Amino acid sequence: MQGESGTLEDAASRAFLPHERPLSMPEQSLWDRRERTNTPGTASRWVPIGRVMVVITTIVLTGLAANEMYQVLKVAGLTGLETLVLVLFVMLFAWIAFSLVSTIIGFVAVMIRRRTLDIDPNAPLPALKSRNALLLPTYNEEPHRVMSRLQAIYESVAETGQIEHFDFFVLSDSTDPDVWVLEEAAYLTLARETDARRVFYRHRQKNIGRKSGNIAEWIARFGGRYDHMIVLDADSLMTGDTIARLADGMERNPNVGLIQTLPVLINGRTLFARIQQFAGRVYGPLIACGIAWWHGSEGNYWGHNAIIRVRAFADQAGLPLLGGPKPFGGHILSHDFVEAALMRRAGWGVHMAPSLGGSFEECPPSLTDYAVRDRRWCQGNIQHLGVLPARGLHWVSRLHLLTGIGSYITSPMWLFFLVAGILISLQAQFIRPEYFSERSLFPTWPAQDPVRAAWVFAGTMGILLVPKILGYIALLPRSRERKGCGGAIRAFLSLILETFISGLIAPVMMLMQSRSIMEIAVGRDSGWSAQRRDDGGLSRAEMIRTYGWPTSLGLIFAAGAYAVSLPLFLWMTPVIVGLVLAIPMVTLTSNPRVGEALRSAGFLLTPEERDPPAVLRRANDLAARSPHKERVNAVALLAGDDTLAAAHSAMLDATSRERRDFDPDLLVGLAKIDAADNLEEAIAALSAKEAFAALSLRDSVERLRRMPRSGSDGFRVAPP
Repeated sequence: MQGESGTLEDAASRAFLPHERPLSMPEQSLWDRRERTNTPGTASRWVPIGRVMVVITTIVLTGLAANEMYQVLKVAGLTGLETLVLVLFVMLFAWIAFSLVSTIIGFVAVMIRRRTLDIDPNAPLPALKSRNALLLPTYNEEPHRVMSRLQAIYESVAETGQIEHFDFFVLSDSTDPDVWVLEEAAYLTLARETDARRVFYRHRQKNIGRKSGNIAEWIARFGGRYDHMIVLDADSLMTGDTIARLADGMERNPNVGLIQTLPVLINGRTLFARIQQFAGRVYGPLIACGIAWWHGSEGNYWGHNAIIRVRAFADQAGLPLLGGPKPFGGHILSHDFVEAALMRRAGWGVHMAPSLGGSFEECPPSLTDYAVRDRRWCQGNIQHLGVLPARGLHWVSRLHLLTGIGSYITSPMWLFFLVAGILISLQAQFIRPEYFSERSLFPTWPAQDPVRAAWVFAGTMGILLVPKILGYIALLPRSRERKGCGGAIRAFLSLILETFISGLIAPVMMLMQSRSIMEIAVGRDSGWSAQRRDDGGLSRAEMIRTYGWPTSLGLIFAAGAYAVSLPLFLWMTPVIVGLVLAIPMVTLTSNPRVGEALRSAGFLLTPEERDPPAVLRRANDLAARSPHKERVNAVALLAGDDTLAAAHSAMLDATSRERRDFDPDLLVGLAKIDAADNLEEAIAALSAKEAFAALSLRDSVERLRRMPRSGSDGFRVAPP
């Protein structure tokens, strides 16, 4: 591989970005009248039949379940609460049935090995003609991990013999000055280890529009140079083989605007991460293959690990600002669904390729970290209420938006369903029946059929378990996957363990998502925080503060249910136990030692864990021996490394394009620098925001570097 010498002259003079070739990305209107576009013609002719099957089967299953629940509740006529329970049950069961039907279709697709766009992962590698860019947006992530993953991807692409068709971009939105400068240091190492002419770094001073704004800014500057862009996340990993086949799929299908892969979860260490990893690997492909089959060319975009036709995206996916204040208005947080819908509106095909493989990502290490990310997704998906009525969207695109909304709305619906059930029981047990209507001399007594109710409950639980069973059955005939999950027996025991733990976690997630919906309803914004990747632990005080209220609510539910009747208490046991044990369960599932112990015993294994692909082994090895793992104060790092300082200044010249407004942090930071007697005093005086502002100007960087030193070596700081 070619590299650079790493000298001071090289760092000061080399180009950290390619020559610009701007591409306009106009903001799209959601409300202008649109002419109906033609279909891309890239979907199977069976897709319309599949959609009819999905809709009819979902309606039939829901109708049967609704009738059974009506028979349970109608014993003495429906009261108001019983009517509410029936309506909620029908809506929730329709949601479950819809997922079940897609899973069954996916099971068939997996067993017959159906492929998307005729992309055959076992065919000889194609010869490419297009120019492609890999974009890795990052926001306050651990730089050594980000650059290690990108280097592993680069090397994997190089092994395909197609490296001349790809450039690689790190698009940083980091606001932590220590992370920012360490990113630059890690990038210089990456550039020396690869071909610096193909690997670029750009840092934005203002992260306007977050990730979607980050991508849009790159398109506006460099998009005209490339045919396709492969969009990653900071925790993404893809094989060169998969990347080359995606590019070839775009070349052979000029009406396709986007192909989305199915990322497999990797590197899970805690029990929480490992159950997510196991479930995603065993059950996930079924639902993904099912929806890919009947979505056809009206697929969806998950924001990463996908290839996109740059010009189509630029022409059609410029996101508008939603009207009104946050959290409903402003920048669209869940941008990916909307971008896919806008591209399809313009006639571009959007496909999913879940059977391609070679696509990976990481999972939050704990329920706490998952909930932080989920809160942001919840707000973004609820924003889609303002996008649903947009003109010209395909009905399947609207269904994607509605599904995203429903994935969060169903949590408060389940909560209301449980509360209404308790109130019906309380009503029957303690309240005098005064339900006389004007047309009847007889009261409407709250009464139900307990035997039929038990069968309805058992049937609903059975339907929830069917996708897991189908996932296990689909695993058995594929020897690599079966052995990778520990063999047939251990895989089955892992399925039971995952189901049990997920069942205990589900009530807590129900409450947390319900709270998120309420916070959004009263106007509370989620913000944007960096994702933790490894350690999901919390202090005892944080644990009690975060999970004390679900525990208290669980105790209240338990006392109320037991006071009504023992059968009601037993019926609510799964919910009660999950809530009451919230603190010990979160503590247990956040512990890496528990996860590692289960891994050593052969449980919750995945094929990528037992036999890691080369790109994963390489990325983990590079991260383990990276010289940039330790967090260091940014000012001290620049002051002690002339090469890095020269590169930092050169990157400022190359990447700073925003107009500078009045910046109080910069003014205060410069005043503190002037008042300090030496570099150590300046470092101690500067806040993170002030240091970030000072390091964004070449002059202030030089002022810091010229300051005298006190002679102490107190530069290294602990992570916050």
